Parts: sequence; C-alpha cells; structure tokens
Amino acid sequence: MTGSLVLRDRSDLDRSAAARHGCGTDEGWVMFSRVAWVALVLALGIVARTPAQAANWFEKNFWLSGPEYSRDMPTCDYGPALHEIMNNFHTKEARFWNSDLRIVAIEDMRETGYLPWAAQSIPRRFCHATALINDRTRHPIYYSIASGTGMIGMGWGVEFCVVGLDRNWAYNPSCRAAKP
Repeated sequence: MTGSLVLRDRSDLDRSAAARHGCGTDEGWVMFSRVAWVALVLALGIVARTPAQAANWFEKNFWLSGPEYSRDMPTCDYGPALHEIMNNFHTKEARFWNSDLRIVAIEDMRETGYLPWAAQSIPRRFCHATALINDRTRHPIYYSIASGTGMIGMGWGVEFCVVGLDRNWAYNPSCRAAKP
C-alpha cells in the first residue's frame, strides 16, 4: 500500500488538546482580531476622507449655540489680574530662564484699547502700565484681559509682555504683538 494513508484512529485528527507548537484553540480569536483591525483602519480612513459638515438643526438649537461673551471684563487695575501677571512672570523667569526676577509692583495702569477688532471677535481690554522689577528697574508692560480665555475657557484670562524681558521673542519686537 504505497502512496495511501491509513487512518487507524479518528482521534488522531481531532484536536482535543493544544498542539505542541502553541496555536491551541486561540486561532479563531486571532483571526477575529485581525479582521477587526482591518475593519477599524478602513472605517477611520473613510471618516478621515469625509468632508466636514455644518452643524445640524439639533446641534445649533440645543448644544452648539456658539460663544456668548458677556463682555463683562475687569478693568486694567483689577487686583487678581495684576496678581496673575506677577505670578506668571515669576514662574516664567524661574522655570525657563533660571532667573530670580519678579515684578514687585505695577504702576500707572491705563486702558489702550477695548474691543478694537470686529464685533464677533473675543472681547479684550488692552492695557499699558509700568512694571517695577526686583532689580530696581522699570519696564513698560503691555497686557490684555480677554473674556473666555481663562482655565478651560471659563472666565477671563490675561496675556502680557514686559518690554526688554520678552526673552523668547513671543511678542517681538518690543512687545508689539501684545498691543491692540
């Protein structure tokens, strides 16, 4: 009987226990996970290529009503805003520039602009003052108090620039980008 296969027992073909090479009974799960990954990649590819659409009626009327700024912003001499400027300046100088400079006082605050742009832009109050630094120098400081720019978009936030101490040139030249 050359060339023919003789089966002695049917149990030799049935897998009752895991095979010696480690495939075991997980073959179905492995195949499912591969198919699931391919389906996920295809779905994400289709979603990524779909153009964005405007909000529907439900979203406009109930959830996505848009920003409603109250335009109630603090004045230029508002204590917590000035305190935030002083703290953030010291943190920036200590953390990034290894400097002990800090603002000791802010004097001569005056408003230089209020809502200087289009009607639908974020309401801002632009201010100019003089910062007294702990090395006994005085520097002009430009700052803005904006509605809806605080932590997670709640409340007001402050952005500032101290002329001569804008070391990373974020508002360069001479803090021009911090002005209205």
